[in-house]
Amino acid sequence: MTLLEDLQWRGLYADCTDLAALTRRLAAGPLTLYCGFDPTADSLHVGNLVPLLALRRFQLAGHHPIALAGGATGMVGDPSGKSAERNLQTPEQVAHNIAAIKEQLGRFLDFRAPANPARLVDNSTWTAPLSFLEFLRDVGKHFSVNVMIAKDSVRSRLEGEGGISYTEFSYMLLQAHDFLHLRTTAECELQVGATDQWGNITAGTDLIRKQHGGRLTAWGLVFPLLTKADGTKYGKSASGAVWLDARRTSPYRFYQFFVNADDADVGKLLRVLTFLSPADITALEAEQAASPGGRAAQRALARELTTLVHGADALAAAVKASEILFGGSLDGVSEALFNDVIGELPARTLDRALLGATALPDLLVQAGLAPSKGQARKDIEGGGIYVNNVRATESGRTLTPADLLFGRHVLLRKGKRTYAVISVT
Repeated sequence: MTLLEDLQWRGLYADCTDLAALTRRLAAGPLTLYCGFDPTADSLHVGNLVPLLALRRFQLAGHHPIALAGGATGMVGDPSGKSAERNLQTPEQVAHNIAAIKEQLGRFLDFRAPANPARLVDNSTWTAPLSFLEFLRDVGKHFSVNVMIAKDSVRSRLEGEGGISYTEFSYMLLQAHDFLHLRTTAECELQVGATDQWGNITAGTDLIRKQHGGRLTAWGLVFPLLTKADGTKYGKSASGAVWLDARRTSPYRFYQFFVNADDADVGKLLRVLTFLSPADITALEAEQAASPGGRAAQRALARELTTLVHGADALAAAVKASEILFGGSLDGVSEALFNDVIGELPARTLDRALLGATALPDLLVQAGLAPSKGQARKDIEGGGIYVNNVRATESGRTLTPADLLFGRHVLLRKGKRTYAVISVT
């Protein structure tokens, strides 16, 4: 398959300003393309992976990707897909976020490729020196307010209660100017992004056409937003967004997020977010359909993405932590990793002074693993209770400091998968 055919097979094609012309251009040889990432936080999140991995797909196909960190546009805020005005960030916040995002972008693109190294740019380098009057004369004069109002990103806000400020209304002019600048200084012919960027991207292609009378080629290509089968946005857990920064979302939680992907979503996610071949993905989809309980597709998805985002060592640690919840050994597990695991489990506290005086059946009741001490004793005698993933055999036993993991935790399990944690205080 050609690159565009592969994108279409994966469900990564939504629209293009001129698909036939872009197809011919890609067949003629490598081109330069870009995608922008505004520093609204100090980390990218799962939703950013679709356009970011698209740049990587183009680079693997021999093209020249540019990742744009929005030092200028991040100061304004993109109204696309937002129902209310963004809170403006301070220059210090933007600078901090830019530095963090630049580091993340470097994990996905090859900046040392001999033939087509990726480039990283910051739009503040060419936007900040412009005076307001220069921008109005050179850029603003090419835009009709009537056309701008008709853009989906603006119209939806105008129809809402809060309206839209002049600041955010002007955002598409800044993004259009970015495309113009990269087209004339870096021979960048293509801008890519999610469908919520369509209005901003076409503003750029229009500006290039108007300023250069159609002499310069420029295309826009957009991908569908990453959504679940029910139409809601994908990339949020119960605790909020799933971030690419390990300090915000640990590799273990990141891995677990994809292991727990719904059966209805996993095929789409394999196509959109991994570099597995169509044959491999089709085989995983067939295996998933034949044996949903095996979750082979989810595990493959989690492995691919955790390795891509956090590396092979982080994947190995995340798999080790995941195995704890399937009765795996606790040997060699770090305290940080264990804390990630127990963060997902029901927890109770116990005064350290009561540790040796509290029988295991009492702890099982306190932890919610048994309705009564009598039932707890029966469960222990039946071999269904585990302390630190080791089967308990004596119903009269008490816990001692030797049972404490990292000096303060005891992991209790009933049956195969029902866990609780006792932490001493």
